[in-house]
Amino acid sequence: MNDFNRFSIIPCVLIVLIFLLTLLLPLIIINIIMSKSFNFSESPEPHIKRTRDIIRKYPQIKSLMGRNPYTFLYILGVVGFQIAISLLLKEQSWWVVLLVAYAIGAFANHALFTLIHECTHNLIFRSRLANVWAGIICDLPNVFPSSIQFRKYHLKHHAFQGHYDIDADIPSVWEAKLIGNSFVGKAIWLLFFPIFQLTRPPRLREIEFSSIWVWIDLLVVLSFDVALVYYFGFMPFLYLASSFFFSVGLHPLGGRWIQEHYLLDGDQETYSYYGPLNKLAFNVGFHNEHHDFSYIPWNKLPDIRKMAPEFYNNLTYHNSWGKLVWKFLTDKDISLFSRTIRDNKGNVATTKNNESDYHEQIKVKEAI
Repeated sequence: MNDFNRFSIIPCVLIVLIFLLTLLLPLIIINIIMSKSFNFSESPEPHIKRTRDIIRKYPQIKSLMGRNPYTFLYILGVVGFQIAISLLLKEQSWWVVLLVAYAIGAFANHALFTLIHECTHNLIFRSRLANVWAGIICDLPNVFPSSIQFRKYHLKHHAFQGHYDIDADIPSVWEAKLIGNSFVGKAIWLLFFPIFQLTRPPRLREIEFSSIWVWIDLLVVLSFDVALVYYFGFMPFLYLASSFFFSVGLHPLGGRWIQEHYLLDGDQETYSYYGPLNKLAFNVGFHNEHHDFSYIPWNKLPDIRKMAPEFYNNLTYHNSWGKLVWKFLTDKDISLFSRTIRDNKGNVATTKNNESDYHEQIKVKEAI
């Protein structure tokens, strides 16, 4: 493969970025001027009450709690699959690599994110350290280290859902004003979703950004990236990096980020997805169920709804991530401000330790 075919993607990407920036400039000015705000709630996050009500009525639901060590076999399988596909594409043109990444790699990479999610909640091994290392293994095909930082911010999200200064899942005000409610703005936000997420940590003053495990994750993943490019060339790296961006961005799978907490039906803050892609995503769509019982592993999440149907069947839910992405892009009533924020911490004290806050929130929810 000659150098032109190998690196012709670089000027194409630059041209697209310049075009998008020029297109966005008028929208940026308009959106910053317009005054918008999040929905504000004075109540604690909604999962506390529902968890208590379910346990009170169905105490046997605690039998679902525990770990699934067999999940680690899925981790090894998906990691091996992604690396194998990337190596098979090492002699292909960049457009073939991008096509395979969009059609196949995105689904595998998204599965890895849901497996990182299981590691974050210590739902694979009894040892916290073993779960941390399992998450780092998931990170190898991601080409960007994310599992340790995800653990840090995600557990805070569970403990303090909707708190602007604590919950990394809430977009920043400047971010929401920048994107606005236009099709183009929201499409670019989805396309570069991981980059926008990277801008949020400075806002989260109550969370310690760095730790020794952040640096370990960074060293392991970057070492893997360097070895991959050195021994097999640029195309395997391009496949994995593209799979990463597609899996969380402008793709039907991107509907997951809209589905989970964007206000699409009144004041309901959390939504589940019961569509077919749950089979490829380790039931991550069962989001109300997960927030109610975040210590139940992925394979038993559907059993929560079966055991307590009257608590979930009356909630709005989604059956298609693809349709949801289209609705998000085209509905001007939906923007990044379509989120609920709060100050009420539900009697959970804030500390620098994300895991202690998370476990304290579990105790509060189970206080019958």
